[in-house]
Amino acid sequence: MDIYLIRHSEVETDKGICYGQSDVDVNANLLNATIEHLIGFLPKQKVVYSSPLKRCALLAESLADEVYFDDYLKEMDFGNWELKAWTEIDKEELDLWMEDFVNVQASGGESFDQLHQRVATFMEEMTNEFEAENVVIISHAGVIRSILCEVLQIPLINAFKLAIDYSSVSKLKYNKGYWSVEFINHKF
Repeated sequence: MDIYLIRHSEVETDKGICYGQSDVDVNANLLNATIEHLIGFLPKQKVVYSSPLKRCALLAESLADEVYFDDYLKEMDFGNWELKAWTEIDKEELDLWMEDFVNVQASGGESFDQLHQRVATFMEEMTNEFEAENVVIISHAGVIRSILCEVLQIPLINAFKLAIDYSSVSKLKYNKGYWSVEFINHKF
């Protein structure tokens, strides 16, 4: 099974805004350019899974007639920090989270480990229940980093050492319990 991990296109928010699971708009021009590149890049026969947030859903619906939306593919829930500038978040709370984002929950939200657990559940169910040759997962940087940490057996504390740019593609192979990585963060 070939698995393509695609991060959504750039969003229409001010720089420095924490948007996590907020359903923010995507840059239409960049989305269209991404669609154009992916149509020629991805295999014709594929099963597409997507986060239901519109920055992913719009891309997914442009690539396939049938899309499986899954809440487990949403970005990390930043709770009370959503749609706030990072500079407006209580410094003490933010410092605690930054010191141990793996285990410390964002105020009213989730920790990176909680995100990782739901993503791992999705991946296990998807690989056990589905035998497609090509799978496309359209999601968010946090989710893609979580998947790559699992596959590469990288401690979650090192997740942000993996660059996952907007509209980038990472490709995995899965065969009978064995994972391999073909490439990470491919950009057009």
